[in-house]
Amino acid sequence: MNTSSQNKFHPLISVLGISMGDEGKGRVVHEILDEIKSLTKNPVSGVMKANGGANAGHTAAGLKLNLLPSGVGNPEVSDLLIGSGVVADPRKFLWEALPLESRDISVLDRLRIDERCQMSDLSHRLLDLAWENYRVNQLGQESRGSTGRGISPAYCDETGQWQIFYQAFCEDRSLFAKDLKFRVSRALDTIRHVCKVKEEDWFKFFEILTIAETKANKEAITEGIFSEDEFNFKKFVKDQPYSLDFELLEDTYWAAGQKLVGCISDIRSLMLEKLNQNKSVVVEFGQAYWLDKRHGFTPNVTASHTFSSEIFQSAGIPIREISQVGCCKAYDTKVGTHHFLTYIDPEKNRLAQKLAKMEFGTSTGRQRMVGWFDAVEKGNALKFGGFDWLVINKLDALSCHNDELDELKICVAYEDSDGRKVTKVPRRENIRKSLKPIYESLPVWTEDITKCTTFEELPSAAKIYIKRMVQSTCDIAYGNRINVETLPELLFIGVGPDPKQIIQECPTLSDLLQTSA
Repeated sequence: MNTSSQNKFHPLISVLGISMGDEGKGRVVHEILDEIKSLTKNPVSGVMKANGGANAGHTAAGLKLNLLPSGVGNPEVSDLLIGSGVVADPRKFLWEALPLESRDISVLDRLRIDERCQMSDLSHRLLDLAWENYRVNQLGQESRGSTGRGISPAYCDETGQWQIFYQAFCEDRSLFAKDLKFRVSRALDTIRHVCKVKEEDWFKFFEILTIAETKANKEAITEGIFSEDEFNFKKFVKDQPYSLDFELLEDTYWAAGQKLVGCISDIRSLMLEKLNQNKSVVVEFGQAYWLDKRHGFTPNVTASHTFSSEIFQSAGIPIREISQVGCCKAYDTKVGTHHFLTYIDPEKNRLAQKLAKMEFGTSTGRQRMVGWFDAVEKGNALKFGGFDWLVINKLDALSCHNDELDELKICVAYEDSDGRKVTKVPRRENIRKSLKPIYESLPVWTEDITKCTTFEELPSAAKIYIKRMVQSTCDIAYGNRINVETLPELLFIGVGPDPKQIIQECPTLSDLLQTSA
């Protein structure tokens, strides 16, 4: 971290993706925790999850996580905070927490779930599958590529005022049962009469969920932490279609909630207390800027807000100064059905073949598509999202071996159907699909960079590549209105898969912009 970055430090720090997810945010949180301690001599007091739910996936300190904040792997973090902007299945909390507890990683003693956090349940998962089924079979559209964790239907309940908050687990069970039964009945009616799901597809949903969660929790089953029956969703379905064993469903979710009662609180006061005492809190976001439900490429967006302004809503605190960290890779990846302007066909490109072997979604295990770095996309995210620090991950993946490639590319602009240059990401998907990328070619490097600890140790071609990433991104974000005083700074460059394989001493962005590639 350079000196100018230190001067920008505020107790509240957000970590966001500036692309479409999978930028290595979990790894960055882990490094930021260490960096803040080295600067302030005090450990970070709390790590908060601000949005989304189990659809988010991240790897931190060797741990694969969905719901739990990345700080769980650091024992010095006193509080693992779940904001009210999160939707969460209580069973999923336990599925993540108990295996970690078996490894002597304290979770439940540190977990703080806001009482206004929304509970999601099986009905949301079923609705997720049903709406995908509806899109394909009734409307003839492409699937959205949902994770199937029920996140969008859960947020729909928020919009419709049908929420069940975690505070319900601290109150009367009969009220919880009443609200849950109403929710489930409404979901079943929607699946049957609106989505018009066929009977055979209805029963198949439970097989899909069972296979997915059994696979995701295979290690915990093998270690004897859970039985296979814990992830058997078929036990909730009755013989007749479009019906569930409600008593079993109620018992299951109430029991899970009761195990979390000691974790449920009003985190607003806790957050204010920490920040007013100048204690550091790192807030991590699921997904990324271009997946925000208002600003992304509908319908391929998530159901939550994915950049820093959501912190204050989710934590329930007044707006204050914040330090924002934006993360990206040295190349682009996407998962799902997104239109991918800079996509590289692995059948025609050996580097793409190599990248594809290491790119799988943390939540779903689905193969990610790979593409060249899109400076237009990142520049617009920088312009409208506003970041103090930037992190570039996976530079090492672009090291070319065995004559894999003659050149690397960066998309520096788009071209529309009339041949005009475009430097703004269109907010309409049909226009975006009509654009073609304008590339700039850059030299490759063959050296192993995983042991580099400074920018100067990088091969010349790698330094040129980083400079052009920064320059082209800033050209898009600021044009000729660059203000050196307000430029973000380059915080880390990831040069290997291990969290410690990073370059911390990075040149300033103003230096990179002044240096000709």
